[in-house]
Amino acid sequence: MNTNKQPPGKTTIAPEVLLSIARLSALSVPGVHRLATPPADVNRIFSRNPNEGVRITVDNGVVYADIYVIMKKDVNVREVGRAIQAKVSRAISEMVGMEVGKVNIHVEDIEYNIPEN
Repeated sequence: MNTNKQPPGKTTIAPEVLLSIARLSALSVPGVHRLATPPADVNRIFSRNPNEGVRITVDNGVVYADIYVIMKKDVNVREVGRAIQAKVSRAISEMVGMEVGKVNIHVEDIEYNIPEN
């Protein structure tokens, strides 16, 4: 008698789920001010949410992410970048069980609040 039965179906993850996980994880890292608009390409011009700050690709079940951030002033950019990579990678792995290949961080700007006189 074989007790190792296959599950009765399959689970699919919508790309928007991966985008939301990456976006919320990145925004929760101290030192991140907000997400930046990724550079435009032809495919993104017609997307429904071009200002999300995250690009996700999945190749053979492996997730690759590009996160575009604007950081707060007076932070160590390298440390914040590594913290984003770790948090996004861990969240995707734990929440959807997918392998993460790379999480590339693109620091687009530093937010300086300059008071007006």
